[in-house]
Amino acid sequence: MVATETDIIEAPADAAEEAAHKGRHRRTATGIVVSTAMDKTAVIAVTRVFLHPKYRKYVRHSKKYMAHDEHGACKLGDQVVIEECRPMSKHKRWRYLSTLRKKEA
Repeated sequence: MVATETDIIEAPADAAEEAAHKGRHRRTATGIVVSTAMDKTAVIAVTRVFLHPKYRKYVRHSKKYMAHDEHGACKLGDQVVIEECRPMSKHKRWRYLSTLRKKEA
């Protein structure tokens, strides 16, 4: 099939912008910084609370993630937002986005 002038439809200006951000939906998580001992890396403890299916009690489950912190903005005890990204090292698959709350002195 050969495309003719009537077959070609102009894409709206926003379509190009939507195409650029199409693959940008990534998981995010909120947690507390538990370690900043490594260079450009912070360890964030993410806690989730869920209802146990059998015992109907709320269970608190915590997991630690290593996040890339290029400028060293994370401080111990801060509540931060991290997002999933490409693998940066053996254990680092998250990137620091922003700080929600600073640790109270």
